[in-house]
Amino acid sequence: MRIWDLPPKVLCRNHLLGEHRELHAIWTVLTENKKGYSLHPETLRWKGRLRALFLRHERLVQEMNRREYRHQSPLDKNLAKGSAVQKQYVDIPAKQKEILRKKGCLCAV
Repeated sequence: MRIWDLPPKVLCRNHLLGEHRELHAIWTVLTENKKGYSLHPETLRWKGRLRALFLRHERLVQEMNRREYRHQSPLDKNLAKGSAVQKQYVDIPAKQKEILRKKGCLCAV
């Protein structure tokens, strides 16, 4: 489970769509008080930062639209509370770039 802290335009198709799917999972855990993945470090760093998570989703959707992917799963903006800025990391962005480089995918890092 990972929400990247890199511009969506650098993500390959698999990482862009995978992040979008995982973002929805984290959103559901946090907004519906679900137990699954509630203690995962990636989920915990978004606690109290649903506005930032919502904004990340919007950036992902913008990139998906640019690539002409169909997006049909909007988030409820009324639930986007808390900080609009995410400054906590599981891995700092430089490390995230390194992780992506090692995957050998088409991410432009």
